[in-house]
Amino acid sequence: MNPNDPDISAIEARLAAGRELDVEPSWRRLTEAIAERAAAEDLLDVAVERHDSPLGPLMLAATREGVVRLGFPEEEDGFLDELARLISGRVLRAPRPSLTDARHQLDEYFERGRTRFDVPLDWRLTRGFRREVLNVTSAIPYGKTLSYAEVAASAGSPRAWRAAGTALATNPLPILVPCHRVLRGTGKIGPYRGGTEVKRRLLSLEAGSGAEPQGA
Repeated sequence: MNPNDPDISAIEARLAAGRELDVEPSWRRLTEAIAERAAAEDLLDVAVERHDSPLGPLMLAATREGVVRLGFPEEEDGFLDELARLISGRVLRAPRPSLTDARHQLDEYFERGRTRFDVPLDWRLTRGFRREVLNVTSAIPYGKTLSYAEVAASAGSPRAWRAAGTALATNPLPILVPCHRVLRGTGKIGPYRGGTEVKRRLLSLEAGSGAEPQGA
């Protein structure tokens, strides 16, 4: 082997660990070829891409069924490990049509050019009552909000507002499934996977020139 050639095993190890590659063009071409081959041979269960946003770098993951996870900047370090543990160890940083669509639509959303997302979703990371809560949440219109109690009632369990809050706080698809549109009964922010400041920023984005959301 030419000593100047890229080390395939080193690239694969760095990709598996979710580490960014600072590579020469020849290395980059090889990593792209590995990803393409994995997809072509149906060896890729979960494709991952990193997407820059006004909130910082977002991590997006998709299976063959659709986008399965969106992670905020503070979740990046454990993102690939979580996917490997909960879905499959065959995880690779690679493009996938649903990821491309999601990234494009996220850009439009942050530019106030989109009020609803239209990408295929894979719901496998949530089930039961939590899934019902997220189904209700996905239908909350842009710029509108509901309370935890209202969401719980719509999901079929009016008294389970605490469980509804847990489902929203652990939503694997934040922004795409807009759990930031659910507030406490007092109108205050409440907990959020990306932090209360991120939730406030999303609500302010959708409110436009309207009133600022209340504190946590």
